[in-house]
Amino acid sequence: MNTTKPKFKLLFLCTGNSARSILAEFLLRKIAPLKFEVFSAGASPKPAPHPQALAVLRDQYKLDVTSARSKSWNEFEGIEFDFVITLCDNAKETCPVWPGQPILAHWPSPDPAEVKGTDEAKAKVFWQVAQQIQRRLELLASLPFEKLDALKLAAATKEIGQRERLTINTSTTAQP
Repeated sequence: MNTTKPKFKLLFLCTGNSARSILAEFLLRKIAPLKFEVFSAGASPKPAPHPQALAVLRDQYKLDVTSARSKSWNEFEGIEFDFVITLCDNAKETCPVWPGQPILAHWPSPDPAEVKGTDEAKAKVFWQVAQQIQRRLELLASLPFEKLDALKLAAATKEIGQRERLTINTSTTAQP
């Protein structure tokens, strides 16, 4: 008899699928590998994940990122997800309709790829955004899924995105 619980299918969306959504995908795989089957995609994916996003995952979190790639959300057309979480305002506004009734949430984070400045300053911003995403993912993973009905789970998931606002000035040189 198989007593393992099925994993929740979760999709993180961002415009370019090169920084925030890649960070979220790989961090949640590390935080809750038995609870979630995780994917990420973008409306207009970049040719590849941002090198600094990969560096943070590899150097700070000790993750193997060799499989990381930017993907279009069209690749997931027709797949039923339990959760669809947007990480940028553009993805929220242009998000397609997903089959089934996934829990939709918006967890905005500033785009670290937009920061101008030294490599050190850019690395610091990528680290700050990764930490914000990590804290949110830890909250999600700690929810008592078996005790929450769908409406309470949806509300709790949406609330996570409102917990912590991170403001980064991307138009001027970031200070290390």
